[in-house]
Amino acid sequence: MQSTFRRTTLPLMLAIAPLLVAPFASGAAAAERYVLDASHSQILFSYDHLGYSTTYGLFSGFDGEIVFDQDDPAASSVTVSFPVRSMLTGWEARFSHFMSEDFLDAADDEMVSFVSTGIQVTGEDTALITGDLTLNEITREVVLDARLNAAGMHPMEEREWAGFNATTTLMRSDFELGMFAPFVSDEVDVVISIEAMQAE
Repeated sequence: MQSTFRRTTLPLMLAIAPLLVAPFASGAAAAERYVLDASHSQILFSYDHLGYSTTYGLFSGFDGEIVFDQDDPAASSVTVSFPVRSMLTGWEARFSHFMSEDFLDAADDEMVSFVSTGIQVTGEDTALITGDLTLNEITREVVLDARLNAAGMHPMEEREWAGFNATTTLMRSDFELGMFAPFVSDEVDVVISIEAMQAE
């Protein structure tokens, strides 16, 4: 279950990138490429465990690319992928269970990926990002509710920088990972926070 959240979370963070369009949209300009700052990009997922607690998992240190069009935000795009087994649970036995036949049965090279298919700007610093999330070799459409936190020249890196948050809710059963539902919640809440830098 946690693996599902992480896989979803990572792509969600990347999807937020298109929001860069709003702050940078000033005059005609060609589409620009941004890359994620792996040291400040995380995907947090959580689910209800039998009503007794909320259990959390994390994906971090992943890479991704954002290509955005300042004049036409809808033409921007985001692509991200990372190993399923990069999931962090904080407890080795839980990680092993998620990687077992009960859930992911994940090989070392199995990847989670997200490819944006559409962007709807909803405000000065908000957008809905739709994309295809592939998890457990199943692809489903996911919508990220994204917000731009800040954009501008990084004070230490001296490069254009941007930060975003995004949220979404996934259903484990949509990816054939519904073991123990509904006792352990089928719904998985995903919170994404990322930073991206203009590519050199």
